[in-house]
Amino acid sequence: MPKRVIAHLDCDAFYASVELLRRPELRGLPLIVAGTGPRAVVTTASYEARRFGVGSAMSAAEARRRCPQAVTIPPDHQAYSEVSRTVWGLVRERLEIVQQAGIDEAYADLTGLERPLPLLRALIADVKEQTGIQISAGIAPSRLVAKIASDLGKPAGFVAIGREDCAARLAGRSPRVVPGIGPKTAARLAEMGYPTLGHLQRAPVKELQARFGENSGRDLHRRSHLHDDSPVVTERVAKSRSNETTFDADIADHAELEAILRRMGKELAEALQRKGTRGRTIAIKVRLDDWTTVTRARTVETHVNDEATIIGVAVELLRAYAPPRPVRLLGVRVASFEDDPPPAPEPRSAPPGQLRLPLSV
Repeated sequence: MPKRVIAHLDCDAFYASVELLRRPELRGLPLIVAGTGPRAVVTTASYEARRFGVGSAMSAAEARRRCPQAVTIPPDHQAYSEVSRTVWGLVRERLEIVQQAGIDEAYADLTGLERPLPLLRALIADVKEQTGIQISAGIAPSRLVAKIASDLGKPAGFVAIGREDCAARLAGRSPRVVPGIGPKTAARLAEMGYPTLGHLQRAPVKELQARFGENSGRDLHRRSHLHDDSPVVTERVAKSRSNETTFDADIADHAELEAILRRMGKELAEALQRKGTRGRTIAIKVRLDDWTTVTRARTVETHVNDEATIIGVAVELLRAYAPPRPVRLLGVRVASFEDDPPPAPEPRSAPPGQLRLPLSV
């Protein structure tokens, strides 16, 4: 079998790049793409803004404090989707095995291709010329290492690296550099005496399993050495569809929550009907003001996508839970589609700080 060659393609500061194409007069200025509500977060920021410590998922208020001179633009998701379709359409014209992982990133399997690196460089140059979007690329024997590598040379990075070299290069950095190891897990590892990836690579598997559980401990050990054999798949089948919202101010009134849930259930039913998709499991998600997150689910007898059933079950679940504190986020979800296997039991609740499986970024 030929040695695997996997590429991770990541558009640099994608939303900000699209906005700069529309507003070239802002080039060179710090730019933040974020909403305007009190709980708005940064979608992305230009590299000029990142020099001030502004980053994705940071609260918009904190971003403005760090970089008060930045230009803030509300996100235009329709424009981003249109540019994304053009970018990945060009990529698929040249590469056969492409798995889109988000609006601004994708994996490509280049195994067996003759001279894959020159081919990829030419493709990235063509995308930049035709769309104005710059892609950074990581090339490696696996998806995991390729994703890490694509971030090492940003912006306009092109990094080809092997697993062992990448593990050694990152040994002095926080374990958070590895996708799948989040901040809470990294904090626990630091408490155990493993503050860097190099320390984690030398940690006994048994000790990790004792702290994080058998499967998660083994997964942490594998991830620390950057082992990964997951394939690049060309089709991504949706396992569920959902609709959720984070409120600008916490809501304690149960009647108001029900009204919002009915509206979201109606929108979700309409989306399922447009796709011709039906599911058997209807669930709600409630995040309280102390960040406790609770899910409740019910599986009905037949596959449905009608508004009455989805709303009816969702409202019953909300009433049965009766949130004991003001609610920060509310959502409704439909899963177990017609071609899916039977659903696994829903978790009852997730208190703040609880480790979930699998480990999340």
